[in-house]
Amino acid sequence: MELIHIIFPIIALIVGLIIGFLYRKKVAEDKIGTAEAYAVKIINDANQEAEANKKKILLEAKDEILQLKSENEKENRQRRSDIQRQEDRLAQKENNLDKRSIILDEKSQKLDEELQEVRAKEENIQTLVDEQQEKLESIASLSPDQAKDVILAQVKEKTRNEQAAIIREIEQETKSESGKIAREIIALSIQRFAADTVADNTVSVVTIPNDDMKGRIIGREGRNIRTFETLSGVDLIIDDTPGAVVLSSFDPIRREIARIALERLILDGRIHPTRIEEMIDKAKEDVDEVIEEKGQEAMDETGVHGLHPKLVKLLGRLNYRTSYGQNVLQHSIEVSKIAGMLAEEVGADVRLAKRGGLLHDIGKAIDFEQEGTHVELGAQMARRYKEPSGVINAIVSHHGDVEPNCIESVLVEASDTISAARPGARRESIQNYIQRLENLEAIAKDFEGVEDSYAIQAGRELRILINPEKISDDEMYLVAKEVAERIEEELEYPGKIKVHVIRENRVSEFAK
Repeated sequence: MELIHIIFPIIALIVGLIIGFLYRKKVAEDKIGTAEAYAVKIINDANQEAEANKKKILLEAKDEILQLKSENEKENRQRRSDIQRQEDRLAQKENNLDKRSIILDEKSQKLDEELQEVRAKEENIQTLVDEQQEKLESIASLSPDQAKDVILAQVKEKTRNEQAAIIREIEQETKSESGKIAREIIALSIQRFAADTVADNTVSVVTIPNDDMKGRIIGREGRNIRTFETLSGVDLIIDDTPGAVVLSSFDPIRREIARIALERLILDGRIHPTRIEEMIDKAKEDVDEVIEEKGQEAMDETGVHGLHPKLVKLLGRLNYRTSYGQNVLQHSIEVSKIAGMLAEEVGADVRLAKRGGLLHDIGKAIDFEQEGTHVELGAQMARRYKEPSGVINAIVSHHGDVEPNCIESVLVEASDTISAARPGARRESIQNYIQRLENLEAIAKDFEGVEDSYAIQAGRELRILINPEKISDDEMYLVAKEVAERIEEELEYPGKIKVHVIRENRVSEFAK
């Protein structure tokens, strides 16, 4: 009995263990089945999510490609527009050249007629010479060649003296004319200074602290430089030049805005698309304020008032425009002051001359935005904002495209050239400058009786020393006139050159 009591518990324990093992095995198999199903579900979800992300990335890539293509097309359209404007300007210049060619043809025809008259006079002179020769041959024992030399020398000397006397007589008559004629002569004489000016600066250089800054400016995959160029409208050129990047644009206002914004971004150090947009907007506001201030300062400095606010703003924009290195706004202020002084001297309308001088280059504020020359655009602006007809004529005639119809317009044209031609106003290479002075002196030395010549006052004056034994006082006028004509024919120069002829007798003696 005791053995049975012992065996039954053992058997029960074994049966319980077997049942427990089978139960646990069943539970484990259920859990494994559940885990496998869950794993399959996770894998399917992951595949679906990966496929969705792949489609999203492809869509974003397509959008970016379309955006880049749109930007490239926009840039190409802008460049084609720029090229078209340049072609239109070249066509305009060709038309101007054609007009000048017609004028030169007319002058050439007139010179041919005058040459025929001179030849007719020469034939009359030759007839007189032949008559004199016959008389001399009958009276003296001179050969025909000797008689010819004597007569020609006499005729030449007499003709030169008569020409010099006539020139002096004309000058004396001119000085005695009335005040009105004197004012017109002065204005027309100054008008001969006119010269064309067309060159501009189209790049700005921005200094950077180190070459690492170039990478930050470019940004990841070029997003910073692309954003900067799109918002500013300029080309940002980053090359191997150490410590600098270049901003390039035909529009000086855009270039100035971009320069200010880029310098501030470099100083701030935080360069990303949002910050770039903020800096460019702030730079635009600052430049607009400067434009208004510069326009008002120009009016106050010249004493010209009552301009339309739009014209004042256009004046301020000229502060960012240069021509041959000369600031166009400062040039306009100079022209206004010079025109006012000349008008006061000759008795013309000072206020009209100043106003025309200040606005004569106003078209240069928009000639890079609209088609047409700065003369045409300036005249359009002046008409639109109801400027006087004298001011409009001063604008359209200051480069000789239209004939001036008043003295004030002539004075503005002369003042424009005086301001551009004064020494140091515009850049000129030292080699060209020295060569021009050497050519100037060489022309004078080619004339008989000239002992020496000196180009002084930065090439604005030519001082000629002549031999008093070879050239008389009357012949001095002819020498000065002939030298001036040679200079006009053979040299290109800004402004005018004064030819100053000096004839003096010097007597020396020694006290022993």
